[in-house]
Amino acid sequence: MTDERADRLFETLADHTRREIVQLLGQRPHRAGELAKATGTSAPAMSRHLRVLLSAGLVTDERVPDDARVRIFRLRPESLTAAQAWLDQVQAHWNEQLQSFKRHAERKEPRP
Repeated sequence: MTDERADRLFETLADHTRREIVQLLGQRPHRAGELAKATGTSAPAMSRHLRVLLSAGLVTDERVPDDARVRIFRLRPESLTAAQAWLDQVQAHWNEQLQSFKRHAERKEPRP
């Protein structure tokens, strides 16, 4: 994951409502109105949040064949997989650093 992509992803998820939307979409696909109701958000505000999530590549939408006005939103789990891989790398680095510090601190060196 590039730094630019990571920045965009974490900037997008910095908003509490967008994180809540991602959690809801992780359970199942939803219509925008369902998401607005579940999060206590107005329809225009939900539209803005969904636009940001779509732009960041975290969600996709599809039109219902019988009614072009209705869109169903779905989570793109692969977009979060990239973030998880990046976080795993960061965690591995710090685990290594902490293990090194632990070994250093546990050395039995005589004090003068």
